[in-house]
Amino acid sequence: MSTTERGPGPESVRLGEVQETLLATLYARAVESRKKHGILSDAKAVEIVEQLVAEGAYDFRKFEGSATLPLAVLRTLILDQWVRDFLDEHPDGTVVEIGAGLSSRYERLDNGRAAWTDLDLADALELRRRFYAEGPRRRMVAGSVLETSWLADVATGPGPYLFVLEGVLLYFTEEQVRGVLGTLADAFPGALIAFDSASTGVVENQDHKALKKELAASFTWACDDPKSVEAWGVGLTVADSRGLVELPKAVLARMGFMQRRGMAVARAIFRNSADAYRVSLCRADGSR
Repeated sequence: MSTTERGPGPESVRLGEVQETLLATLYARAVESRKKHGILSDAKAVEIVEQLVAEGAYDFRKFEGSATLPLAVLRTLILDQWVRDFLDEHPDGTVVEIGAGLSSRYERLDNGRAAWTDLDLADALELRRRFYAEGPRRRMVAGSVLETSWLADVATGPGPYLFVLEGVLLYFTEEQVRGVLGTLADAFPGALIAFDSASTGVVENQDHKALKKELAASFTWACDDPKSVEAWGVGLTVADSRGLVELPKAVLARMGFMQRRGMAVARAIFRNSADAYRVSLCRADGSR
């Protein structure tokens, strides 16, 4: 079902301003998955969007035509590859999605052995439970990344750990970001931490009409160089950092010819702004 086939009645999905961004990310994956030659396949995202539209629970039409949709897909592809790499090296480790929203990364990437923890605020987790279920290796934990009460729950899972913060830290102050990353590094030495960041230019111009931003939440943390987190003294070393058009080789290798050609064109067009929005992978080196 297309979002244009049936307009919503009174919306039943109600989330906080930042939490509502999870619906834009969900819609981005669903739109890409519906394409004949899409670069991401996410059947669960399509299923959830179609159900919410059928119920009249949320009007996704507000996101149509937004330039942020393909960017969200590229971010997801990079993070997915890092999760694959982690599971290849540590098949019995633990993946923790902070701000899990309606992510279906478990459905796409689970290896049948790893432990998974989905952390989110109570309202987002309530929505998530409508579409996802816990299991022997997968659990959902309500909590804020700005707090520490949930750390003990995660620590009961087998190490090593990979923390994925997709579309999360952007909405915090730099002081809060330092606190979050420092807490994770202290509590889980040796862990990998993946997150996205935006440059000062992106943060200052995020309301430009060309982006067709339809949500109230705004980016707060501006980061012009992810390497700067190393100088914060919170015990992190940047292992990898990529602009959104700098997809890992393994991702490109899974694409068809036309898809790779399209990415080559995108790299050429955006080569001067590749650093504006980045996805980074850090290691907690225990040096704090």
